[in-house]
Amino acid sequence: MAKSTRESRERRHKRLRVKISGTAARPRLSVYRSLEHIYAQVIDDTAGHTLASASTLDAEVKKALGKDGKPKIEEAKIVGQIVAARAKEKGVNTVVFDRGGNIYHGRIKALADGAREGGLEF
Repeated sequence: MAKSTRESRERRHKRLRVKISGTAARPRLSVYRSLEHIYAQVIDDTAGHTLASASTLDAEVKKALGKDGKPKIEEAKIVGQIVAARAKEKGVNTVVFDRGGNIYHGRIKALADGAREGGLEF
């Protein structure tokens, strides 16, 4: 029986989460991609706290996108830069990247590149 795309992504994410965990020294940069938006969080799994977050729904991101908007890949890059800036404010320089079971391609890759440009190392 064929699995749906969503079920397959969730299975890949569970498999990844066994190996990936965020610590205080190196938190996890978690990415969730929906059809319309993209969300990123920097998470300390040992304490169970979100240190920084950004998404295409944030006012700061919407301001950067402008009135007409931009292609989704450019939106993802801006979200990556903003989450990196917010994480650096909290003293986070290195993270472990959690792609959320998605393929490292397109918007996921653009967000990672934006976070690297913002100063995060992974």
